[in-house]
Amino acid sequence: MTIARAVRAALLALVLAACGTADAPERTFAPALDPAGDAVDGMVVGHRLMRAGEYDLALDAFRRAGAERGLTPEVLSAMGTANIALGRLNQAETLLRRVTDRGEAWPEVWNNLGVVLMERGETAEAAQVFRRAYALDDGESDAIRDNLRLALEKVENSTYDPGQEQDYKLVRRGSGSYLIRRVP
Repeated sequence: MTIARAVRAALLALVLAACGTADAPERTFAPALDPAGDAVDGMVVGHRLMRAGEYDLALDAFRRAGAERGLTPEVLSAMGTANIALGRLNQAETLLRRVTDRGEAWPEVWNNLGVVLMERGETAEAAQVFRRAYALDDGESDAIRDNLRLALEKVENSTYDPGQEQDYKLVRRGSGSYLIRRVP
């Protein structure tokens, strides 16, 4: 049996040696994970995805950022903006109100909350929210001024006349602020 074992060992050595020849097909493996590598910030990824129109993916990225850094006003605002883009007005309102209730909101957050309120038919409250956004912005944003003007027009002309009913459309401007436009 020792000769048989020697022959088997020799054959096994030849087979293994043949596997390493240059004629053997090259195997492709997934790249290794670099544990020391730096991850890209979820907020940066989310904003890039928003610009690309990938709102679901952006919302996921903002949620991951929230898990890493906490639900800061920036994260909540970004999640609210993504929800506006997805047409999820209830979720957007909840998130944006969390920011405004903390007293840490900037003009774009107030503007986006006003847009949500306008879309939901709460015109009087939307006008108040746009006023606040306009005041915080010192009147520098044309989009906020236009939204305020439109909300005030709707409040003044609040009598119902089906013949005068007009459609409005949300138009994205800049990095997460929206403008309300009349549809011709």
